[in-house]
Amino acid sequence: MTCPFNHTATSVELNPVILPLDWLLGTWESDEPGEGCFPTILPFRYNETLNFSHVGQPVINFMFSAFHAETKKPLHRETGFIRMEPGTNRVAFIIAQNSGLVEIEEGELTGHQLNLQTHAIGRVSFAKKPHVQQICRVFQLRPDGRLEQTVSMATDNQPLIQHLHITYHRST
Repeated sequence: MTCPFNHTATSVELNPVILPLDWLLGTWESDEPGEGCFPTILPFRYNETLNFSHVGQPVINFMFSAFHAETKKPLHRETGFIRMEPGTNRVAFIIAQNSGLVEIEEGELTGHQLNLQTHAIGRVSFAKKPHVQQICRVFQLRPDGRLEQTVSMATDNQPLIQHLHITYHRST
């Protein structure tokens, strides 16, 4: 039995529903390490690669991979999908993280800026404490063509505070 899907297709038309997010598509790499901090951990610096792609569906696929800036040790991975409510500026990120956290972030697209916050969250039963309770994320395409991401986080014992900040250049 053969699969009718053509795996060698090089170009698939972008679904019109996600056209407002076309500025995200491609691979982005940090050219300077980002900075991470939180009251319960030591500050750290990290490099990250983001990949946003599509296969013609009304959804963007993504994968984020972060590495410690000095040791190059893998840190954090997120993978998932971005959807838009047709005819609106409402956006949803559906995210699975290698830490065992699964979440839905929802928000709005304004120009080239996405403002998202936790809508639903789940975790594996043996997740490390303290548990993440809320994430707010902002993506912004800057006038210089770089992509900026800021992530704020709240846990069981810490209020919402900035956790990560990084900028990227488009590599493809």
